[in-house]
Amino acid sequence: MPEFKVIHDSVHGSVRLEGVFLDLLARPEMQRLHGVHQLGLAHLVFPGAHHTRLEHSLGTYHIATQITTALGLDKDESDRVRAAALLHDIGHPPFSHSLEEVILERLGVDHVHLGQQIILGEKRCLSKAEEKVLADLESVPKVLERFGLSPEDVAELVFSPSMLDSPEQSLLDVEKGQAHFGQRNYLHQIIHGPVDADQMDYLLRDAHYTGVAHGTIDIDRLLQTMSLFHGDLVVDRRGVPAVEGLIVARGLMYTSVYFHKTVRIAEMMLCKAVEMADAHLVRNIHMETDGSLAEKLMAQGGYPGRLMTLLKYRVLYKRAFSLSMSDLKEQDVDMLLELTKYSTRKAREEEIAARAGLHPSEVILDLPERELLISEPRINKTEVPILEEGRVRPLSRYSPLAKALQSRGVFDWAIMVSTPAKNRAEVAKAAQKALFKA
Repeated sequence: MPEFKVIHDSVHGSVRLEGVFLDLLARPEMQRLHGVHQLGLAHLVFPGAHHTRLEHSLGTYHIATQITTALGLDKDESDRVRAAALLHDIGHPPFSHSLEEVILERLGVDHVHLGQQIILGEKRCLSKAEEKVLADLESVPKVLERFGLSPEDVAELVFSPSMLDSPEQSLLDVEKGQAHFGQRNYLHQIIHGPVDADQMDYLLRDAHYTGVAHGTIDIDRLLQTMSLFHGDLVVDRRGVPAVEGLIVARGLMYTSVYFHKTVRIAEMMLCKAVEMADAHLVRNIHMETDGSLAEKLMAQGGYPGRLMTLLKYRVLYKRAFSLSMSDLKEQDVDMLLELTKYSTRKAREEEIAARAGLHPSEVILDLPERELLISEPRINKTEVPILEEGRVRPLSRYSPLAKALQSRGVFDWAIMVSTPAKNRAEVAKAAQKALFKA
């Protein structure tokens, strides 16, 4: 019998790993994820949310295994997809998505690109001292190759331009039925699609650990109704209620947890600390854990150290000014679009601080739309391909709920300015003047 291990997961129960998956789990690059909170600083609002990216990676692997079994994929395809599922978050920086935009601005890459580089052996997560201690351990690509898997093929599933395409782009209507491109899109869609292993796990897991009851989804029904149709992963008409449940859960979790006002303020304080720290700190951020990064920021002293001390003891900034989408007038839309640019937003923060007579570290301007597009491009992908009587149609043809969710916002504000509580009045006035040039 081949060596295997069974890991007892709090969400899925027993998760079995053997062969390449067991060896991949033992890599330092994967073990680093023990030290990365799945929800960044959300535990400051939801005290139970201390689960990690490693737990989520195991859960995604487990669900991907169930999907490949349900679809009847052969061993080669199954192993490739499951390896990608296990490794899909291997490039996540400390505090997960909290620092995504800062890293993208500084390094020009996001966690998916970093993960791809690690899978290909272009980056390691060990310092020189750690390399000496762990010199005998194989790299991720060496492990994959030893088991007959191509690192390039696995990395391509973790990130590919095709994952950004909408399902209907692989459909062509013709006079007699439908014609299809002969691609195996389902391999990507199991990892990054409108209904995929990644979000099935994070919705269940995040709801479990935060105690929020919105993340419940019917995985069994989804598995029963999934199938392959001309290269795409589709859901049978009978599975529409389960798909609706997933999409509703996703929208509610973003509103209630991921973009909770206080969670966002804590995350933006962390971003401000990193922005004000020495530039070299970000260069190898894929090697850090939450604890090691926090320690280095504290050691910087000055404003980074001050902000990290406030976060350590949960002394958080307060909302001084905010506008919802409904509050914005037509002429304000251009201003909102301009603020999606990182440099413009930072300049406006400094302007607000100057008007209020404060240091820039004491003013945070948050625009969640940009962050959302970077960290979760699937949020607006509600057009799940539904199969009925040999034809594929978008979910909106069957579900008025899906149509409504396309236009539903996942956060309560379009712009939010926060500051230490004692400065709220001055910052509110300054923000009004700086944003609207009053």
